Amino acid sequence: MSKKIQSVKALALLSILGAALPANAHHAFSAEFDAEKPVELKGSVTKLELVNPHSWLYLDVKQQDGSVANWGFEFGAPFNLKQKGITKASLPVGSEISIQGFRAKNGKNFGYAVTTTLADGRSVKTGGAQDAPGQAAGQ
Repeated sequence: MSKKIQSVKALALLSILGAALPANAHHAFSAEFDAEKPVELKGSVTKLELVNPHSWLYLDVKQQDGSVANWGFEFGAPFNLKQKGITKASLPVGSEISIQGFRAKNGKNFGYAVTTTLADGRSVKTGGAQDAPGQAAGQ
């Protein structure tokens, strides 16, 4: 077998293995988030990370005592968000938004965002886990 054919086969095998890695890294909603702890928060965007397999949005939320807490919310994959009109331009730092979702099981200021209402009033399904409550398939 020629070296060229061996190289092509090796590259094909590495491509297949590489494509399987993101699937192995994905986790179910129930692994990290609590369906019994819904949250609805309003705040100011501090950071948007459009990364695979899950994007993250961070926002400052004013607490009842007047202090500010930073929350992080898991969003879907960047490609799916872009199809729904979610980009860094649609969620700039400082914009006021609201999020409906579920709190992390660890009780820290993290959650899973099912629906995000943007500053312009648009409401977008931003979650990506198919097993999350309120997340119908294909949304």
